Amino acid sequence: MRRLGRRPTHRMLRARRRLRAGLAQLICAAAGAAAGLLLPRVDAGPTVDGSRLVEPMFTLGVGVIGVVSIVFSLLFGVVQWSASSFTPRLGLFRADPLVWRTFAFAIGVFVYCAVAALASADHLRVSVVVPGAAIVGVLAAVVLLRRLQTKAFLSLQLAHVLEAIVARGREVVADLYPPLDSALEQPRDAQHAQLPPRRRSVAWTGRSGVVQQLELRRLVSAATDSDVVVVFRIGVGDTLHEGATLADLHGGDLQDDVVRRAVVRGSERSFDQDPLLAFRLLADIGLRALSPAINDPATAVDTIDAVEGLLLAVARRDVEVGDVRDEAGALRARLVLPSWEDYLETSVSDLVPAASPFTMVLSRLLRLLDELLRVVAPDQRPALERLAADVRARLAAGR
Repeated sequence: MRRLGRRPTHRMLRARRRLRAGLAQLICAAAGAAAGLLLPRVDAGPTVDGSRLVEPMFTLGVGVIGVVSIVFSLLFGVVQWSASSFTPRLGLFRADPLVWRTFAFAIGVFVYCAVAALASADHLRVSVVVPGAAIVGVLAAVVLLRRLQTKAFLSLQLAHVLEAIVARGREVVADLYPPLDSALEQPRDAQHAQLPPRRRSVAWTGRSGVVQQLELRRLVSAATDSDVVVVFRIGVGDTLHEGATLADLHGGDLQDDVVRRAVVRGSERSFDQDPLLAFRLLADIGLRALSPAINDPATAVDTIDAVEGLLLAVARRDVEVGDVRDEAGALRARLVLPSWEDYLETSVSDLVPAASPFTMVLSRLLRLLDELLRVVAPDQRPALERLAADVRARLAAGR
């Protein structure tokens, strides 16, 4: 049961906007240009000959850009290696804000050095603040590059990659689903309210892409004013094509653009509102490790360890929270969210056939299922019991 203003609803109600890489570079360049024009006018403190600063300032600026270009060229190889070794859908490093913020900061340092050099040439004496700021900027860029290199090297290590995926997955699960002991204020059979008669459907008219996020705050407000219930037919992580049915309107009516603007589309899935993405990535890594080309069952076992932690986190949460209500408690939107069976199918069921030749992997899967059977709610046990029976049969056949 979800209402506006409750903590678990924030992730699904409000899309997380990020500063675009191009805008960050523009801001840093503008800040560098402004500092390059203003600092040469400072009269405080010791001074140096302005004409003698031109060459060293240009050298510092060009040097920063050169080093950044070389480092980023090497990082592209790291990204390619990570994609081929783990999964091409793994964007933890290349989507890290540190990557494009470092490049934006380096551009700002370069612009500052160039503008300050030209501005200092017109002054007989300028404050040592001018070269001092350039040196500080270069040192800061070096620190950022060092952090970037460290993250790149860590992205090549399996343990770090698994830990990062699990951490992002836990974050989404914790924000999206309330704990079982405090999730329900009404009986579970009252969660799915009776829908008004269906009025019509809303089709998607934009370009094809993946649903990355839903921005529902304005949609819920408009649905309240129009007394309408918006039942989405697609969920976060699904691919949306032109002409596909986006949602059904029940009760009142609402402009199509209001519903379409609630969808944040992108080229690939993101962690922002997609709780199933972490499970998909872990399953991809496990399947790749079990493929005949790789034949690395130990990596698959490590992956199952990570899967167990995420499944236990989901098992302790209430996953039946697809209804979004307004401040008055009236149903205004119904979302498509993964079920408990979806999590099992993505993270465990897909691994079972590939794990059949490997006794150590099947044994680890069986221990995972037994542990889940010990802690899950009664209504979640049937799917687990079927999977456990399948794994036991494969283990017996292998012996």
